[in-house]
Amino acid sequence: MDRPRHIRPVLATLTATLLAVPGLTALSSSAQAADADLARNGGFESGLDGWSCTAATTVGSPVHSGSSALQATPAGSDNAQCTQTVTVQPNSQYTLSGWVRGSYVYLGANGTGTTDVSTWTQSAPDWQKLTTTFTTGASTTKVTLYTHGWYGTGAYYADDVSLVGPGGSTSQPPSAPSGLRTTSVSSTSVGLSWSAVTGATGYAVYRDGAKVQTASGTSATVSGLSPATAYSFQVAAVNDAGESAKSAAVTATTTDGPTGPSTDLPTHALVGYLHASFANGSGYTRLADVPDSWDVIDLAFGEPTSATSGDIRFNRCPVSECPNVESDADFKAAIKAKQAAGKKVLISIGGANGQVQLTTTAARDAFVSSVSNIIDTYGLDGLDIDFEGHSLSLNADDTDFKNPKTPVIVNLISALKTLKAKYGSDFVLTMAPETFFVQMGYQFYGTGKFGGQDPRCGAYLPVIYALRDDLTLLHVQDYNSGPIMGLDNQYHSMGGADFHIAMTDMLLTGFPVAGDANNVFPPLRPDQVAIGMPASVNAGNGYVAPAEVTKTLDCLTKKTNCGSYPTHGSRPALRGLMTWSVNWDRFSNWEFQRTFDGYFG
Repeated sequence: MDRPRHIRPVLATLTATLLAVPGLTALSSSAQAADADLARNGGFESGLDGWSCTAATTVGSPVHSGSSALQATPAGSDNAQCTQTVTVQPNSQYTLSGWVRGSYVYLGANGTGTTDVSTWTQSAPDWQKLTTTFTTGASTTKVTLYTHGWYGTGAYYADDVSLVGPGGSTSQPPSAPSGLRTTSVSSTSVGLSWSAVTGATGYAVYRDGAKVQTASGTSATVSGLSPATAYSFQVAAVNDAGESAKSAAVTATTTDGPTGPSTDLPTHALVGYLHASFANGSGYTRLADVPDSWDVIDLAFGEPTSATSGDIRFNRCPVSECPNVESDADFKAAIKAKQAAGKKVLISIGGANGQVQLTTTAARDAFVSSVSNIIDTYGLDGLDIDFEGHSLSLNADDTDFKNPKTPVIVNLISALKTLKAKYGSDFVLTMAPETFFVQMGYQFYGTGKFGGQDPRCGAYLPVIYALRDDLTLLHVQDYNSGPIMGLDNQYHSMGGADFHIAMTDMLLTGFPVAGDANNVFPPLRPDQVAIGMPASVNAGNGYVAPAEVTKTLDCLTKKTNCGSYPTHGSRPALRGLMTWSVNWDRFSNWEFQRTFDGYFG
């Protein structure tokens, strides 16, 4: 494992040399009388108050002192950093210390104006004290303290972090704002205003307990809301010393608005993928044999002739692999019969093996032409985008999901808008991204501000955002996924209702992308969202038993039977469930279908 090289011996020599200078000795003696511990909530007794963390919580054990300590867990490209910005004085000496335990724990300070410092331990099976010192620059008034772990080495703990030196300010956080009221309400936004707070330099706006944006003045408009939905709002005042308590809450219910494209789906729909071009271990299922419970049937898969051609072909399963495959005539007749019964039959493009990269406008045009040909040949109702793997990836300079500029993203958006315009409002458009491409965008987006992150992270967000008014259903694959951080800033893992509740709530609530409260991915309407689950243990990692499916639906639609994750409201209009796959559900005696039917009737 490579680790950053550290220069503690050099710093120690430099510090000793500086203290030998008479002028600096006098400064140190003068400052010593005013020394104080400037770290806020260094013992984590008030949770994470004062700290900004990517993957952390507070725990009651183990602790070094008091009743709480920090626990932070590195994962993937995240080293679980916690930071706090502290006001200091120029040309002053400070001592940073903290107690840590775990493998590879770092403690340091950035923005000192001289030499930034850090100290670390490779292994601390029990509490170990880390200490380092620095002198601020001639114009330095703020420094940032941090702790972090190392990639893939497990959780670390920190407690009793302190920064001792002359205080830079005696200011306190401002008082809580008063007079919060609504000024306008539409189907997708709520306008707010409040009274000014003395000493405030800005304000933080909260929706249903989550910070969604900041404001420099005493008004704000929170947009991206769902029609006919109740929301609770609060504001807090901010200055250099921190954030005030939140104001009293005000509630507002958005007005009725457009319900999206007319697709004649039932209020609650069951969506499933049908292995139409291969058998897999589940065996081939004829389309005519799919039970009537399935409202949307995605034919899997249309795949490109090459990754960058844009030329999509749909090849039905050969007799050699699927001995019971129906003829083309019977297949088309089954499509018509399903449609006559009110069902939707779509072609799904991509899958695990179908990498599609529309790198050029020529590939975009080929995509539109070839997909249109498949839809017309079989008389299908629409299209499902199931791009996985390396199909979508963001260029390093593509940092705004609302204004993408990566060709594979821009060309896909253009192609889908063209297809939607060609077939009209009844055209069914669905998407089935993996969690890495959507919910992981809450923490990371593309390569990140400083580079080094996976460029695919959050890469579906600009596509969903651009097509949100044309999108019939988004059913994220809540399976074959690593741990994902939810809006509660806790990691959630597959295997139970909690994961589905947290991942779905993110889509229905919206979230700041890469932690930027001024760049929020707006919520989707509940009728646009279905929950993606594997049909059986054979179908993929992340299977949950019927009782957990029921618990998920109870929590999201009724806000009952919930676990530890705090949902942001009840959504009875949630569209339903998606599964991989119809074939695997048939293999498992239709367990998933029976659970859906039993719940929604």
